[in-house]
Amino acid sequence: MTLPSTPALGRRSFLAGLAGVGTLGLVGCAAAGGVSGPAPAGPLPTAVPPGTKLTVSVRTTLKQLEASGELAGLPFEVPDWPNVTAGPDVIQAFRAGSVDLATNAGIPPIQAAAIGFDAKIVAVAHRETPTYRFATAPGADIRSLQDLKGRRIAFSQGQAQGVLVLRTIKELGLRNEDVQLVALNSPQFLTALQSRQVDVAVLAEPSTTKYLSQYGKDGARTIDMNAVDLLTILWAPTSVLRDEAKTAAIRAFIPFWARGQVWAWEHPGPWIEHYYVKDQNVGTADGERIVESLPRPYFPAGWDRAIAWEQETADLLAQGGFTPPVEAADLFDRRFEGIAAESVPATYRSKP
Repeated sequence: MTLPSTPALGRRSFLAGLAGVGTLGLVGCAAAGGVSGPAPAGPLPTAVPPGTKLTVSVRTTLKQLEASGELAGLPFEVPDWPNVTAGPDVIQAFRAGSVDLATNAGIPPIQAAAIGFDAKIVAVAHRETPTYRFATAPGADIRSLQDLKGRRIAFSQGQAQGVLVLRTIKELGLRNEDVQLVALNSPQFLTALQSRQVDVAVLAEPSTTKYLSQYGKDGARTIDMNAVDLLTILWAPTSVLRDEAKTAAIRAFIPFWARGQVWAWEHPGPWIEHYYVKDQNVGTADGERIVESLPRPYFPAGWDRAIAWEQETADLLAQGGFTPPVEAADLFDRRFEGIAAESVPATYRSKP
């Protein structure tokens, strides 16, 4: 696979990439399912009407509920669990009406707001330690963060990986112009590394383990980063949240999402076998190493810190000319605040 040549990065190319293919543009994006309007208000509905359907793109939760035996307890029908992960792809699925609820890091809601697509964060979990690492191309002479200056870095403009790159550049006292940002989506990272079309890319598990097992012998390596991708979120189009039946289903789903993560943490053996070995094709030993490297789940009762972190991220993107300014508080539907925390033991409501 040959990747396209690197486009010049800036606000115009960034927003064009977010808007989709061809001449769809910002107006078309805003009009497709995420049209702006008054935000849903008032108390959350609690009763899920019979026959309610919710399309959910959270594969880890699906696997956790399968393994724990809780899947049958969902009080609504899930006709499909699409495995859509990259932020830009989730937004396209939202626009197409093929996904009602998804999980991502904090940047995709900022991306959506930048192109006028109306969606809200409905649940929050925190990660207090780095969970991504920089991976180098085979044979690349990069051994520390200081070696990143002047290098070609895969830059996923609308995903967590892109913000981690920007935060690292800032940490090193560099400017964006001091490196070569190669605009790609995360599914292209492995191909770009393997073909040496980039020198370094941000990877998460289990992709990191799979990459090193194949290319470590050729000189590929990983470098620890300091930047933390704080947020894991659930979010939904505002058009979905205007549907009381679907909103009630989302409210009911959030405790399953939180409890699934707690179950995986407390039952590492079954989780490794069901997810990493059977679903992700990772060996047991590597699965154990991955799980041991992950932080304990943490669901804060309040969202003030999450909103502050999201605002800092939005400002970083705006300062780089990638997006217009975004008011982070507008991205959260605080009617859902505390639901995840209330559904888990107190141990999981405080920092690890």
